[in-house]
Amino acid sequence: MRIKLKNTPEQVELIKALGSKNRLVAAEASEAFAAFLGPVIQRVIQQAGTASQIYTDAPFDENDSPSYPLDLYYNELANGYVSVWSQTLAGGLPSSQDVSAVQEVKIATYRLDSAVSINKRYARQARLDVIAKLVERMSQEVLVKQERNAWAVLLKALGEASTTPSGGSALKHYTEAGTLTEFKLDDLNKLMTRVKRINESWAGGTPADPYSTGLTDLYVSPEIKEKIRAFAYNPLNTVGGVRTAGSSSTSTESAVALPDGMREEIYRNAGMQEIYGVNIVELIELGLGKKYNVLFDNYITTIPTGATFNPSTHQILVGVDNSKGAMIRPVATNSEVGSTFTVQPDDQFLQRTDKTGFYGAMEEGRICIDARALSGIIV
Repeated sequence: MRIKLKNTPEQVELIKALGSKNRLVAAEASEAFAAFLGPVIQRVIQQAGTASQIYTDAPFDENDSPSYPLDLYYNELANGYVSVWSQTLAGGLPSSQDVSAVQEVKIATYRLDSAVSINKRYARQARLDVIAKLVERMSQEVLVKQERNAWAVLLKALGEASTTPSGGSALKHYTEAGTLTEFKLDDLNKLMTRVKRINESWAGGTPADPYSTGLTDLYVSPEIKEKIRAFAYNPLNTVGGVRTAGSSSTSTESAVALPDGMREEIYRNAGMQEIYGVNIVELIELGLGKKYNVLFDNYITTIPTGATFNPSTHQILVGVDNSKGAMIRPVATNSEVGSTFTVQPDDQFLQRTDKTGFYGAMEEGRICIDARALSGIIV
């Protein structure tokens, strides 16, 4: 992310006042700049994070204790309980619990904070570029902590969740690619079917359309996005060879290419943003040996074939049904400033250090109310 401060006379004057040797002037400027920082950083982390596309904000007063009613989910599970996953401690492992559907679930929250400082001479020189980097640094530190905690809950729920459809056997929420290390349209097609099966209504029938539209987003690694771009020039059915009638395969499938219109769209856009109405979202943190892939390994033991999940040879593609609103982010709102992220002048610096700094924090939680909104493909 890159933040640029406007070079206006008022802003330059405020920055210079931060570096004033007069304590009162510097203190007043610090308070004013801190009030300006809070809403800016709040907007940055809302727009820059990937988790904000999945979680729904549930603001609460900072002096309150957040909870979520589960009576709306009553009778959706045969045993009358709803399984929820939440993060109880920042940086720790998420936990799961079964809560009665007639109760409210209390949501644990935690504090995410950051402190930054600069030498006052940069303020006296009105170095807006340095001040902008200070804002960037605070935003980045909070965003990194925020994303890790949010994805930990999501991956924990995906790895552990299991749903038993009416008249069927228990289904994990993830499937396995037909050919490991490869991603094909057939894999996405089968996942969409799995999502429909685990999302039947509590009466064992077809759910109302407004309640669930099925798979809406698929989060993939850059390597998987590369394979999607390859759809423009690879056969549709295989990467390992052409099948024709009379071959050793029992299938009479032939190497049928994608429709020309789809190939042209992939070629022009250097990749696809949507397949079968499912948004394809690229994440650097996904892929072999990458952060979220290793994190998922903590919550899963074996893949559907019975082999052990290895984050250096297997990777998870994460599917989300954003129409459910099942991922909740309770976030505290400061009643004085009306912002979820508050910044204050850091009072640890003495006059002789010739430094000025700021301390920012927010309080939030992460919880998955209904894991049926999550699915995945192990490739």
